[in-house]
Amino acid sequence: MPAADMSVLLTFAAYLVMMLAIGVWAYRKTQGVSDYFLGGRSLGPVPSALSAGASDMSGWLLLGLPGYAYLAGMEALWLAAGLLLGFWLNWRLMARRLRRYTIRCQDALTVPEYLSRRFADQSGVLQLIAAMVILLFFLFYTGSGLVAGGKLFASVFAMDYHIAVVVGAICIVSYTLFGGFLAVTWTDVVQGLLMMVALLLVPLVILLQLNGSPSESLAKINPQLLNALTDADGFPMTTIAIISLLAWGLGYFGQPHILARFAATKSDNAIATARKISVSWNLFCQIGALLVGMCGLIYLHQHQMPALQDSETIFIEMVGLLFHPWIAGVLLAAILAAVMSTADSQLLVSSSAFTEDLYRRWLRPQASQQELVWTGRLTVVAVCLLATALAWDPDTSVLNLVAYAWAGFGSAFGPVLLLSLYWRRMTRIGALAGMIVGGLTVVIWRPLSGGLFDLYEMVPGVLFAVIAIVIGSLLSAEPTASIKADFDAVNAKES
Repeated sequence: MPAADMSVLLTFAAYLVMMLAIGVWAYRKTQGVSDYFLGGRSLGPVPSALSAGASDMSGWLLLGLPGYAYLAGMEALWLAAGLLLGFWLNWRLMARRLRRYTIRCQDALTVPEYLSRRFADQSGVLQLIAAMVILLFFLFYTGSGLVAGGKLFASVFAMDYHIAVVVGAICIVSYTLFGGFLAVTWTDVVQGLLMMVALLLVPLVILLQLNGSPSESLAKINPQLLNALTDADGFPMTTIAIISLLAWGLGYFGQPHILARFAATKSDNAIATARKISVSWNLFCQIGALLVGMCGLIYLHQHQMPALQDSETIFIEMVGLLFHPWIAGVLLAAILAAVMSTADSQLLVSSSAFTEDLYRRWLRPQASQQELVWTGRLTVVAVCLLATALAWDPDTSVLNLVAYAWAGFGSAFGPVLLLSLYWRRMTRIGALAGMIVGGLTVVIWRPLSGGLFDLYEMVPGVLFAVIAIVIGSLLSAEPTASIKADFDAVNAKES
C-alpha cells in the first residue's frame, strides 16, 4: 500500500477506535430501554444541537450537495435556502412542544408511540402503520449512507465498491449496536464538529489556490452557473423546479431521527440554546459544501484536469489534491463522520420502531427491559443488512436515495406531527388518514414524470396529507375530554 494510503488508513483507524471507545462508555451507562432509545432524556444544549445537525446532514452534505453545486452552480442555493429555513422552523415550531407532549404521553419513546398515546388509539393501528413507515423509508435513507461510505472507501483506497459498502456497514453497526442513543449522540457531537471544520477548511484552501476572481473564473467555464434563475444549460428555472428545491425544507417536520433529539433534551431552556447552536452549524456547513462544489470545479478547470465522472466525489478529489496525506485522512474522516452520524441514528430509530412499536406492542407485551434492548440490537443488524443490499448498485446516487426517503418521512409524518401539536380538534382518524395519504402520495408520485409530475413528491405529499388530516378529523367524533386536557396542559406551558 502506498505511504499516502497508509497514512489515511491509520487516520481512519484512529477515528474508528475513538468512536468505539465512546460506544463502550455508553454501553456501561445504558441500563434500560429508555436509556437505549432516548438516553434517559439527559441531553444538554450542545450535544442536542450538534447531534440534531449531524444526524440530519448525512453523507449527502459532503458528497451530494457539493456534487450538485459542481454541476448546477448557483442553482443549488435554492436547495440550501429551503433546507436552512426548514431546519430553523423545525427547532422553532416542533422542539419544545414535542418534548413536552412525549413526556405527557406517558414518556413516549418513539414517534409511533407518541401518536398512539396522543390520540388514545386502543387498536394500535396508528402505532403499527407509523412503525412500518419508519422501517420502509429508513431502508432507503440508511442505504444512501452506505452508498456514500462505499464511494469514500472505493475512491480513497481503490477498493472494490461492494467490499467498501460492507466495510462501511460494519463501521456503523460496531458502536450503534451496543451503546444505543448515548453512543449515537456523543459520536454525533465529535462528528458534527469534524464535518464543520472540514467544510470550512477545504473551500478556504481551494480559494487560496485559485487564480483570479472565483466569479470571473466560473463565468469563463459557464456563465449560467452564476445565475440562480437559470439552470446550467441556460434555460430559465421553472416555477416547478424552484418550488421543488425549496420544498426540501418541509421534510424536517417528519424526520424521526432528528425529532428524537428534541424529545431527549433535558429542558426547555436547553432547547432554546441548542436551536441557536444547531442553526449556526447548519448555515456554516451548507455554505462550505456549496463552495467546495463550485470552487472545486474552478480548480480542476484552471489546472486543466478532466471533468469528474462522478460529481459527488468532488470533496474527495480536492482533499486528495491539496492536503498532506495525514491531514487528508482527517478531512476524509469527515465524510465517514457524516455517513456514520446519520446512519447510526436511522438504525437506532428503526430499531426502536420495531422493538417498541411492533415487538412489544404486538408480539411480546411482557418482554423484560433486557430482552427489549437485545431485540433492538438485533434489529440494528437486520436493518443494516437490508440497507446494504439496497446500496449494492455502484451507480446509485446518494442524493436520489435521500430525496426519496426525505419526502416519505416529510409527507407521512410532518403534517401529522405538526398539527398534532397545534390543532386541538385533530383526531385519530385524521392522523391515520394523513399518514397513509402522505406516504402513498410519495410512493405513487415518485416514478411519474412530465409536467406537474416533475414537482418534487414532497409538495403533493404534504398538501394531500394536510387535506386528509382536516377532512378525517372533521368527519370523525371530537377528541375526548382527557385528550383535550392533555393538549391544553402542554400548550398552557407555551404561554
